[in-house]
Amino acid sequence: MVLKNMNDLKRLVEGGPRKKLVLAPAQDQHSLGAIIKAWKDNIIEPVLVGDKEEIENICKSNNYDITGVRIVHEPNAEKSVETAVRMVSSGQADILMKGKIGSSTVLKCVLNKEWGLRTGNLLSHFALFEVDTYKKVIAVTDVAMNIAPTLHDKIAIVNNSVACLNRLGYKMPKVAVLGAVEMVNENMQATLDAALLSKMNQRDQIKNCIIDGPLAFDNAVSLESAQLKGIKSEVAGDTDLLLMPDIEVGNVLYKSLVFFAKAKVASIILGAMVPIVLTSRSDSEQAKFDSILLAAAASR
Repeated sequence: MVLKNMNDLKRLVEGGPRKKLVLAPAQDQHSLGAIIKAWKDNIIEPVLVGDKEEIENICKSNNYDITGVRIVHEPNAEKSVETAVRMVSSGQADILMKGKIGSSTVLKCVLNKEWGLRTGNLLSHFALFEVDTYKKVIAVTDVAMNIAPTLHDKIAIVNNSVACLNRLGYKMPKVAVLGAVEMVNENMQATLDAALLSKMNQRDQIKNCIIDGPLAFDNAVSLESAQLKGIKSEVAGDTDLLLMPDIEVGNVLYKSLVFFAKAKVASIILGAMVPIVLTSRSDSEQAKFDSILLAAAASR
């Protein structure tokens, strides 16, 4: 199965068991709007942790009907996140979602050694984009967690992302390891890492996917570009997952797709006990809703 658009993502989770999602701090309009929409669509069962009065005021002002939704009153923002993480770690929820608070606070709780959500795996950011100029949904990793990933880190990032794509129905997702050029250059570490990842995949050290690289962005997403450059590749022009060389490249691409290409986006954090919806506080309600869909699909 290959996802053509975000509607395919929604169809993937519709009719399945509802996932319990806990939001903290929950006094955030766009997050509440997205959660209520997902709740009404029978995708999740929400738990709201935060200042009860503020939550209810936001819902009243926006005509959000939260009758029957559990609210856990915790006015302190950091303590609300701790409460939510403890709920997840004790098996009371399937998805954690960040509300109106900085990501560093959420991650501090997630990584707590006593009651956090550690698994021993590297945490990594995973995003899906629906772009009008590409024939299918395309995944991008990592644009928000790992600043300058080593080869060891990139192996973990690929494994996280491939496992997620496998759960979304991709049997052998095609992974393009990006560099500035498509030839190995000993002075460009990204190209060396790409060549090693490709060879490790060929030797079955990285499984359940097809990896090629280094590939420049143009030939990763355009078969015509790859053919013009004489590149023979199963991945070029048909990429499912773009592996970024570092966070700067990833962040620029992510924001370029959103602001210039008007792409739809869904994003989560992988590698913890459960998927974490860790969208930006400035993300739209639609982006947060699509991220909830992705988290529900990833937790199947």
